[in-house]
Amino acid sequence: MQDLLQDIKEEGLSAILERLKDLLGTTILNIGDSKLTIGIIITLIISIFVLIVVSEWIRKFLVHKLLPRYHMEIGTRQSVGTILKYIMITVGTVVILQNTGIDMSALGILAGALGVGIGFGLQNITNNFISGLIILFEQPIKVGDRIEVEEVNGDVIKISARSTMVVTNDNITIIVPNSQFIDNPVINWSHNDRNIRFNYPVHVSYKEDPQKVKEILQEVAIAHEGVLKSPPPDVLFQEYGDSSLDFILRVWSSAYINKPNVLKSQLYYEIFRRFREEGIQIPYPQRDLHLKSGFEKFNY
Repeated sequence: MQDLLQDIKEEGLSAILERLKDLLGTTILNIGDSKLTIGIIITLIISIFVLIVVSEWIRKFLVHKLLPRYHMEIGTRQSVGTILKYIMITVGTVVILQNTGIDMSALGILAGALGVGIGFGLQNITNNFISGLIILFEQPIKVGDRIEVEEVNGDVIKISARSTMVVTNDNITIIVPNSQFIDNPVINWSHNDRNIRFNYPVHVSYKEDPQKVKEILQEVAIAHEGVLKSPPPDVLFQEYGDSSLDFILRVWSSAYINKPNVLKSQLYYEIFRRFREEGIQIPYPQRDLHLKSGFEKFNY
């Protein structure tokens, strides 16, 4: 530090600036007819960093401030914002490279070499990236959707270039590669809207009146706050079972799309209570054995 202060005193500020200029002008690499200097590298790093920060700020502004004015769903807003962010980064990077005086024709050769590397070593990353773009443009899934793919079941909270974040009912975040949503069948519970019909089986004894069972089941469903009143719940007499009359209680819900088992449990609790009040019996499997012969040789 003392030597640096001494140099400043002896050489003066202009000399220091001249030496700094020479340092920044030091050539690191030649790309075609252009030279890649330390100063250009620093400029590129700062410019691209600013570009990424600004594009992310614009994305958030669109998603949370501008697009909500047009009553767009959160998933659609996220897709539009992410696509615009990628476009800004791509165009901005090209403009930055041109303004720094780098020979763009030479970068074509580098891009070709990079393409070969992608073909051999980065296939999965490229596949996931392209799949991410397809998801953002076609929107088979959106942020906020309830999806099932492979053994993953949860809500989509973020779609990025390489992967999608899905949160399960246990509050566990699962990172799913985007290619999984393109290569495998995907169940999207809320693709069109969030109104879903659930089918819950109910079994009663043969001695019960089916019409009375139907009325009780409909009353229980209508009284539940999580069940939609339109379309109204209905009851199907499914079949004559081995030891019971089998019904299907069909209810529509949007509040319980991410927790159908909770709705099922609550309805079953109330159904059991009402059946007990009304004296409706819930059967259990029974088997009758008829022994006709084969025991006469045994003497007791």
